[in-house]
Amino acid sequence: MTFTMYTTPWCGYCHRLKSQLDREGIAYEIVDIEAQPEAAAIVESANNGNQTVPTLVYADGTAQTNPSVAQVKAKLEALAV
Repeated sequence: MTFTMYTTPWCGYCHRLKSQLDREGIAYEIVDIEAQPEAAAIVESANNGNQTVPTLVYADGTAQTNPSVAQVKAKLEALAV
């Protein structure tokens, strides 16, 4: 996987981004921070202590919070270089 999306089941922004990524054929891993509370610490470290989702963490260790699909595509292109 190129990135992991940290999410919750009730997050509307997460559902929207997931459907956009699926439509674009972009593969990702999902981690529900409510089902895996230890993952919440990863989200908090990327968001100044906040559990803001969706938070995407890439293979290079960088993160994006609530990105657009265009921002995700740009990041993936940069990682591919």
